[in-house]
Amino acid sequence: MLKPRKIIKKITSPFVKIGAKFYYRKPRKYTYNGLEVLVHPEVFPPHLTLSTKILLDFISELNLQNKTFLELGCGSGIIALFAAQKGAKVTASDINKTALDYLQNASKKNHLKVKTVYSNLFDEVSNKHFDYILINPPYYPKHPKNTKEEAWFCGEDFQYFKKLFQQLPNYLSGNNKTFMILSEDCQIAKIKAIANHNNLILQEVLRTKKMGELNFIFQIQQYFRL
Repeated sequence: MLKPRKIIKKITSPFVKIGAKFYYRKPRKYTYNGLEVLVHPEVFPPHLTLSTKILLDFISELNLQNKTFLELGCGSGIIALFAAQKGAKVTASDINKTALDYLQNASKKNHLKVKTVYSNLFDEVSNKHFDYILINPPYYPKHPKNTKEEAWFCGEDFQYFKKLFQQLPNYLSGNNKTFMILSEDCQIAKIKAIANHNNLILQEVLRTKKMGELNFIFQIQQYFRL
């Protein structure tokens, strides 16, 4: 049985999509802590979604001074810029070239240094060690039709997570931390099962409810079967 919030979301979803399409017909500014980015219509929008703000608030509590920081799938780049503002040595990757171009412009305007890498997950990320890795993944199980949809859909068979969790162990150590945000609207049990298959565990470190929706931040850790 669907929860009341999910019923409301299902009914209002078509209207939200129409409104979002109209709102994002042109680049829109997004600000946080004195930082400003311009978000292209083909890039994941932080304005009307919850995850970006939750992650920004989360890393505001981290000591990032002189830490190496990777935002895997940076989208608008506001998180990467905030990490740089906090003193981190930041790398931001994305499969969307437009997102990276806009982030480069934003880094200059905000007078912050961010290294950008055009990469499908870790494919082109040469550095194997980061003190922090942050992931805001696409988690709806549907085949993405274009680059824009890559930010929302993980593939009908959760291909995004299968590849992510195959690659991620090469970047984990006992000295670094990897965080990922997920919503109650995604199939968390399925995603955890894929992680477990790759000897990874998702440890909940934050649970927050915004606009009636539960969101979770997990620390991804490696474990070894006996």
